[in-house]
Amino acid sequence: MAKATTAKATTAKAPTGGIHKPVTPSAELGAIVGTSPLPRSEIVSKMWEYIKKNNLQDAKDKRQINADDKLEKVFGKKSVSMFEMNKHISTHVK
Repeated sequence: MAKATTAKATTAKAPTGGIHKPVTPSAELGAIVGTSPLPRSEIVSKMWEYIKKNNLQDAKDKRQINADDKLEKVFGKKSVSMFEMNKHISTHVK
């Protein structure tokens, strides 16, 4: 049984679809995460780096993100919940 899992592990391919597929950010999103194609997972990570670096989480409710000028262009409003963030990101990638 151990041989089967070892053989399977060595023949497994790197993930290429879904969240791992590189996408191209829009100009608005590119101002935050860069303009080169990135996997969605990396875009979300870079967004969180930006949010934390600029102290944009609401002090009372950490689930809320208070947008600065760059984020407002991506989100379309001044404040979004962290659960809405991926919906807004998806409109800014191809």
